Amino acid sequence: MPGSNPPSFVFHTPAKLNLRLKITGIRENGYHDLVSIMAPVRLYDRIELKSGAEKATRITCSGFPVPDDESNLVFKAVRAFSSCTGMDHGFLIHLTKNIPVAAGLGGGSSDAACVLMALNEMCSYPVSKEKMAQMALGLGADVPFFLQGGPCLARGIGEILAPIQKWPDLWYVIVMPPIAVSTAWAYAEFDRYQLKDAEKDARELELTMDQHNYIMPDFRGEKSQLVRLLENDLERVAIPAFPVIDTIKTLLLQAGADGALMSGSGPSVFGVFQAKDRCFQAKEFLQAKNVGKVFAVDGLVGCRQAVRHGPLEPAFGGSNPPTPANERAH
Repeated sequence: MPGSNPPSFVFHTPAKLNLRLKITGIRENGYHDLVSIMAPVRLYDRIELKSGAEKATRITCSGFPVPDDESNLVFKAVRAFSSCTGMDHGFLIHLTKNIPVAAGLGGGSSDAACVLMALNEMCSYPVSKEKMAQMALGLGADVPFFLQGGPCLARGIGEILAPIQKWPDLWYVIVMPPIAVSTAWAYAEFDRYQLKDAEKDARELELTMDQHNYIMPDFRGEKSQLVRLLENDLERVAIPAFPVIDTIKTLLLQAGADGALMSGSGPSVFGVFQAKDRCFQAKEFLQAKNVGKVFAVDGLVGCRQAVRHGPLEPAFGGSNPPTPANERAH
């Protein structure tokens, strides 16, 4: 571990998009089984972490407002790692929230996964890959995905992950409308929606169960093939309650997107573009419509998980965000 004058470690943690989300069942504990295509994108939070002189961990935050207390997933990740390893000292952490909060983009989960990996490296890897995955799942269903480092097909409640090797280079416009959609509400409403037509939904659920075989064997990484897979079951309940989601989808298609979808439980909506210039033109078009915060980003085909200190080359190409010396995107 660092000595009396410990260095700061700086990380950029990516957001994710759900390019497909199909609910395949519900468990006795209330969790939902699903099949989802998840991909990281170049919209980053920034975490600065250093070993503290005291045993207590302190978190400060800037950017989009998030709590700086024990309810923050970053703090929970430190506590989970300490409990697992017996680590008895604290850290000073500053979190810059650039990823919209409660938006269906996985920012908090990405931050938690980053902290787990950083602490494991700083402590010389006392925790196995399997145990890390268990800790990640204990923090949240999306956290294991961010340990993987690239596009995946997720199953179970999100913890069964199959990396997708062939992934096209795509650009995305992400729009975060000024509304709040609770994840718990979205899944509860979906359950009620299904009960309205049990026979119809039973047939739909049967067709949905074999999503892995439907997606993976024939997926060749073609852009047009991926666009055809865009589907999110939670739109069924989110759009009637929040029509602005459908409005944004329509605007994205008008702006030239090959497809548009709500990410996760929303309310963020994204459009898929094959060219950078069209993506940025669409960003300007959406900004003029005043429907929310707008981001233009490209996808991440792979993420390096290594956490090191010293003069480092950027982990990814491009310039969003810059990764100067001593900073690492995970």
